[in-house]
Amino acid sequence: MTEQGVRWTAEQVLSLAPDAASRKAGGKLGTAGPWSEAGSGEGTVWGLCKGSGSRPYQTVVDLADVGGPAYKCSCPSRKFPCKHALGLLLLWAGDDGSVPASAQPPDWAEQWLAGRRRRAETKQGPSEGSSGGGSADPEAARRRAERRAERVTVGATELEQRLADLLRGGLAAAEQAGYGLWDETAARMVDAQAPGLASRVRELGAVPASGAGWPARLLEECALLHLLDQGWLRRERLPDALAATVRSRLGLPATADGTPLRDRWLVLAQYDTADPKLTTRRIWLHGATSGRTRLLLSYGAAGRAPELSLPVGLALDAELSAYPGAGRSRSALGERFAPPAPADFRPPGTSTAEAAARYGEALRDDPWLESVPVTLGRVIPVPDGDEWQLADADTDSALPLTRAARSRPGLWRLVALSGGTPVTVFGECGHRGFTPLTAWPSGTGEPVPLC
Repeated sequence: MTEQGVRWTAEQVLSLAPDAASRKAGGKLGTAGPWSEAGSGEGTVWGLCKGSGSRPYQTVVDLADVGGPAYKCSCPSRKFPCKHALGLLLLWAGDDGSVPASAQPPDWAEQWLAGRRRRAETKQGPSEGSSGGGSADPEAARRRAERRAERVTVGATELEQRLADLLRGGLAAAEQAGYGLWDETAARMVDAQAPGLASRVRELGAVPASGAGWPARLLEECALLHLLDQGWLRRERLPDALAATVRSRLGLPATADGTPLRDRWLVLAQYDTADPKLTTRRIWLHGATSGRTRLLLSYGAAGRAPELSLPVGLALDAELSAYPGAGRSRSALGERFAPPAPADFRPPGTSTAEAAARYGEALRDDPWLESVPVTLGRVIPVPDGDEWQLADADTDSALPLTRAARSRPGLWRLVALSGGTPVTVFGECGHRGFTPLTAWPSGTGEPVPLC
């Protein structure tokens, strides 16, 4: 957003929250009570927030950065944005005069903004005059890649043997062995520098405890692992796109070498997943002109949110470059030409039957694909016994919600938004069902984040 008069909605602000606790705490600070000397100008919002100490927290948000909003707060929180930044943005979004337009930010805010501008200029400088003298040795890179490929081959061969031993001994052995069997095997895949194999192997440990029918599910997952192993061991025979998909599923590094595509990219959804070592942020974008849906991934160390943060419902004028792979939607964010700004376009919706068919078609290119991005048009959330589903308002078909979706507060926001009438829902459709991520009323209503 570049115009000072264009304000975000409260939902767009709260979509930036790194977790539910921050969302709740930020909501409590979105009133004028704890704030003083608040102001805004030239795409920047600032203010002082009274805390538990004697000195108020200094909070400033740069909304004009082309990479998305940036934050600075003197509080000790390690979350980005912190609750004070969220509260300040909510106060500003309310547009009730509590954050008046000011000609100049205070010195402490201006110092931070000036430092950001200097760092941005420093980053741009070397790229414009670089002689390329610091480039890596391509021959050394080739040798490293060959050594890693040899290790992966050893790991895939060992995994094939372990899967064969499991099937010969019977799947009951997996239930008796518990997590120990798979943790040890996953550690071997880490040693083989195949983190994708390690992750899939580690997930097998939970299958025997997943309830009735677990042997069939375990067999399915073992079959997919076997297929991935064989894909790597016979990669020379695969089409280039499928071979790239196999390398990606194994966790081997790749470069986004697709032709840059410039468009106005609507931010459809943003959500985080975390494990003990890493926080992964997924941001779904939809191109106004291209009609394509693309995925951005960013990462943060355990306990810290990734830096890239884009409010749901805003559009980004930028270039995206696709990563290699068959049917993959992941892209890298390239040059950005303007800050995120409000958008009046939405992706067209499809039926629930077409969504399921789209996932089935995608599996032909990528058998390990968990889900595909889909926008469902005119659906109604309805209970189905102890579960929920999205029923097509115009046909007799429906999609069940995933277990994860049924356990999130976003389900009740979706039910409240619908009120028994059709809505448009964007989410991920896969073999476990549909996970709604964002919803809006028919037409170009404001998107409501559900995750």
